[in-house]
Amino acid sequence: MKNWEILNKSQITASKTIKNVLEILLENRKLTTKKDIADFLNPKLTDVTIKNVEIDEKSLEKAVRRIKEAIRNKEQVIVFGDYDVDGITGAAIVWETLNANGANILPYIPNRIDEGYGLSIKGIENLKSQIKDIKLIITVDNGIVANEAVDFANKNGIDVIITDHHVPSKLLPDAYSIVHTTKLCGAGVGWILSQQFNIKITDHIELVAMAAVADLVPLTFSNRILVKFGLERLQQTKRLGLLELFKICKLDKNTIGVYEIGHIIAPRLNAMGRLESAMDSLRLLCTTNSQRAKELAQKLSSTNLERQKFTQEAVLHASTTVASIKSNNNLIFIAHESYQQGVIGLVAGRLVEQYYLPSIVVSKGDPYSKASARSISGLNIIEFIRGASDLLVDAGGHPMAAGFTVETTKLVLLQKKLEEMALKQVTKKMLTRSLRVDCELLPDAITPQLYEAISRLEPFGMGNPIPVFVTRHMVVDELRTVGQDGKHLKMKLKSKNGFFEAIGFGMGEKISEIKIGGLVDVAYTIDQDSWNGNKRLQLKLKDIVKR
Repeated sequence: MKNWEILNKSQITASKTIKNVLEILLENRKLTTKKDIADFLNPKLTDVTIKNVEIDEKSLEKAVRRIKEAIRNKEQVIVFGDYDVDGITGAAIVWETLNANGANILPYIPNRIDEGYGLSIKGIENLKSQIKDIKLIITVDNGIVANEAVDFANKNGIDVIITDHHVPSKLLPDAYSIVHTTKLCGAGVGWILSQQFNIKITDHIELVAMAAVADLVPLTFSNRILVKFGLERLQQTKRLGLLELFKICKLDKNTIGVYEIGHIIAPRLNAMGRLESAMDSLRLLCTTNSQRAKELAQKLSSTNLERQKFTQEAVLHASTTVASIKSNNNLIFIAHESYQQGVIGLVAGRLVEQYYLPSIVVSKGDPYSKASARSISGLNIIEFIRGASDLLVDAGGHPMAAGFTVETTKLVLLQKKLEEMALKQVTKKMLTRSLRVDCELLPDAITPQLYEAISRLEPFGMGNPIPVFVTRHMVVDELRTVGQDGKHLKMKLKSKNGFFEAIGFGMGEKISEIKIGGLVDVAYTIDQDSWNGNKRLQLKLKDIVKR
């Protein structure tokens, strides 16, 4: 059982109005003033402003002047993205915008294995060997910690404009201009820059929505607005590559939402950068050739299958290794030469799910090793890692996900230091899995009208979680496992008000704890299941407790 943190102690019955429930949900999301509530329930795309996202206006103006100068002088410009969805979509936004404005611009995505993350000396050298007389580099979703690379560019007569959203280090790069905020995803920062070049406000917001969901940025205020309107735009997209990808994935584009982006579309776009070259993901987004779109969509899907295989193998190895280590550490730190750099972040995420400990997974190399880290609530993982910066080559990321490079000879020292730090900084409270519950519902309050009211708060995601409710003393009327190896729990729950279908994904093992006819308390979200044109409510279980 998880620790249920019930935010509002009210018991909601059918006699309570939908308005009461919405008020509770909004209050739980710290939306209490009339203006905040009105802005949340009735957002406008024009509410996303430079001031609201906390981008320095002078730095932005300086960047725009330099880009316009490059266009006038026909200078060679490079937009330097990243190999994840955020960096790929951001690069597409800036490249398409400036290309349409007459810039002599080429996109570039670094190779994860050969060049590593973000703007690097090696990446600039590779560019210079392929393209002559580069005068300006615009980074997207990277660059805020690329001090050495920016210095190298400056020495070679190349100006650098950084657009990024990652957490900066104490010393900022000596770039021509820095357009930065942590309030948006990287593609969102690129979109803000592009908005200064005579494009429609709705242009590219479908790409921003994909990036925000894939990068797990908090869906509050500006991010939520961009995702809300971006999803509408995505459902109407005419991008040939995305349409072919939807077809392969058997997705109805008219119903694509946060789930489809996060679990179906983003993994395929990310797969190229994990195992091969993310340039093909960028090409898929931008291509206007239908045959090329089909070929690229097929390639992304087949590469994703390969990525899944590598991930499963690495997760099995890592889980087995962790289970064999008797340790009281508050941190998982595991390294192996068989772990591919492209999947270590996914492995770290799985370890957090399994053990609920901050997890660092290292791909051992010679002479350097690359690591990805994933955190638990309450521990800012990038600041934690930077506490051992004396042993690192570089580090960057977010509070919940980060990465770093370390000399392989220093791995043992680094592990010892981080484990010692974790014993001091990771508290017992942090290590207790908790479930945020909005309020308690009596069974008669679970209605289609409530589901429709909850839908007004969409899109849900990080920072704007889908509402979770608790209902007590439900009778188990039917019970079985479903799915591969019986991983999921399927139930029919009964109350005096009727029956409710319920499913607990990944809860198959709980079938041994529960009996038909027994009483349970359930924590759940409310979903609407459609089958053969019929719609019915379904409870998606988050936790279940036998009474």
